[in-house]
Amino acid sequence: MRVVTPKLRLIDRIYIPALIKGLYTTIKHFFMRRFTQEYPEEKRKPFPGYRGLHRLNKDHLGRVKCVACFMCATICPSKCIEIEADEAPWEDREKYPVKFEINTLRCIFCGMCEEACPELSIQLTHIYEMADVTREAFVRRKDDMLGTNEFWVLKEY
Repeated sequence: MRVVTPKLRLIDRIYIPALIKGLYTTIKHFFMRRFTQEYPEEKRKPFPGYRGLHRLNKDHLGRVKCVACFMCATICPSKCIEIEADEAPWEDREKYPVKFEINTLRCIFCGMCEEACPELSIQLTHIYEMADVTREAFVRRKDDMLGTNEFWVLKEY
């Protein structure tokens, strides 16, 4: 069987229609709204359901609200929460966390720890800037997460 190729007309051979079609696409995109944000200067506003860095909330006396019930560590699917409890020096609770660490490299930011907490002490914020140099810096400790409260107040998202 022989393949017959159609003979190209002059206008098809000089590619002017294809060139005009390409220029039309370029000009159309040139006048469209741009999507780029100048990142360090312009920060995007996270969506309402966005789950970013963890923070530990404080009670009205400035103490950590966590009662070391281990529910967040138990429900965490990636097992990134590590808690060590001790007897609380206050009379309104039995224990409090001496050590509370979250490995954010391992965390999948699912929000199950936030849902499981009966005291509403752990919360996922809208902070999305987590870049750092060492792996140890991604292990967030109790003091870091309590300090996120001040970071959250200072940064208006």
